[in-house]
Amino acid sequence: MYFSANLGLKDFIHISDFDKDTIFKILVRASEVKALLKSGDRSFQPFKGKTMAMIFAKPSMRTRVSFETGFFLLGGHAIYLGPDDIQMGKREETRDVARVLSGYNDIIMARLFAHQDILDLAKYASVPVINGLTDYNHPVQIMADALTIIEHVGQLEGTKVVYVGDGNNIVHSWLLLASVVPLHFVCACPKGFEPDEKTVEKARNAGISKIEITNDPKEAVIGANVVYSDVWASMGQKGEAEYRRKVFDGFQVNEKLMALAGPKAYFMHCLPAERGVEVTNGVIEAPNSIVFPQAENRMHAQNAIMLHQFGL
Repeated sequence: MYFSANLGLKDFIHISDFDKDTIFKILVRASEVKALLKSGDRSFQPFKGKTMAMIFAKPSMRTRVSFETGFFLLGGHAIYLGPDDIQMGKREETRDVARVLSGYNDIIMARLFAHQDILDLAKYASVPVINGLTDYNHPVQIMADALTIIEHVGQLEGTKVVYVGDGNNIVHSWLLLASVVPLHFVCACPKGFEPDEKTVEKARNAGISKIEITNDPKEAVIGANVVYSDVWASMGQKGEAEYRRKVFDGFQVNEKLMALAGPKAYFMHCLPAERGVEVTNGVIEAPNSIVFPQAENRMHAQNAIMLHQFGL
């Protein structure tokens, strides 16, 4: 499918392109650089003199601000290229964009719709490419999530993460992480909204994590360390929003569902959230909600990924 077995990659496209040791090395680095930035120390400038091109076919507050600010805080300069500036595959072929931007920049980050576009970008770029999201997966988000779980639960390995909602790109990235790091990952989704079968198979065949796909969220959340939610209709699916609200009835993460998960369960959400739809306001604002530390960790995880890509 989309996976690469080459561990010496210059690019960060799928979490499963890396072995467990590399994943944890990046996460440890994220913690260290985060602590340094939190202390107010701005002397660590590894990206000084470096530039990053950021391609946004799909707009985003968090992805733009976390990459741009993170790169700047470590001494670099990031250039935003929005949907009007660059239309890959429409106004200009992806392979041409890749080669042109490689001539100007040290690294390229792209947030795209079609997964094939990030693969083509990486293939033709001579500089590292980082996947800021595609319709298939969202690896930088899951690295931020992993960092957040280590900080709050105390460990990543063996944690029970229960995702409630649509079997989307977030779920695919969790499955790819579970093919490298031992986890108990459960996706509770309505019938017909299950994640990609090949990706589920890949996670199961790796044989290191317990993987469950279920249509019963109440049963799924029992004993969870983390209950995770995302919008039911992603960008580009808004026409289906009303239909999805009916189909996803019973999959809202509310106070009752969190009570079933138990008092030690944390709530996570990759944001933006539709309060009152996939999650209640009360759950997002509860003391065990870690959605805002999770959002902040996007910057720290991404900084560490880029440090790894540069070999710094």
